[in-house]
Amino acid sequence: MTHLLHLDASARPTSVSRGLGAEFVQSWRAAGATGTYTYRDLAAQPTPFIDAGWTELCDAVLAAGRTDLHRLADLATTPAAKAAWRIVEPLLAEVLAADVILIGTPMYNYSIPAALKAWLDQVTFPRMSLGQRRFVVVSARGGAYSPGAPKVAFDYQERYLRDFFAGHFAVTDTTFVHAELANAVQDPNLAHLREAHETSLIAAKARVRELAVEYVR
Repeated sequence: MTHLLHLDASARPTSVSRGLGAEFVQSWRAAGATGTYTYRDLAAQPTPFIDAGWTELCDAVLAAGRTDLHRLADLATTPAAKAAWRIVEPLLAEVLAADVILIGTPMYNYSIPAALKAWLDQVTFPRMSLGQRRFVVVSARGGAYSPGAPKVAFDYQERYLRDFFAGHFAVTDTTFVHAELANAVQDPNLAHLREAHETSLIAAKARVRELAVEYVR
């Protein structure tokens, strides 16, 4: 059975990325998924930024050469590190329990929301590996950043996350699904691109449904 961890990072309660994530979950369940589903809204319940206590814990992990993520608690020996561990422990436990991690995120200012970055910082430690897990990122972009688009070089969203998962988590099984030109719905100056946005959104929803069925297995 597949354990699905679902994260949302958009500040918009009815955002495109949230809709894509919900589409994945609905299709995953409709395909007969019998595994566990865990949901965390990173915007509604923000993860605290890492602090000095977290750095103490991280330094202890490095000094001990500890790579077993299930055995980090005893390295929190100072009051500050223990306080940091109380934040880390439930977040990391959700990650370790998951087989598939679904992240719904918008592109903010060419990159990811601070809410998602804060979560990534809290659950990341030296020389860790989540190599048996799969990541699916469903995202919304205000503009167009696909290959061939004028702003493709400004895409620090997919590039950052792909490199992060590979470099810090040893995960290369990451799939991205993007709905582009979302700003065409809000910005009168982009009204001529609304049809292109709808086309991109329809394609993204179709791809998400396909992936959901695939990831039931």
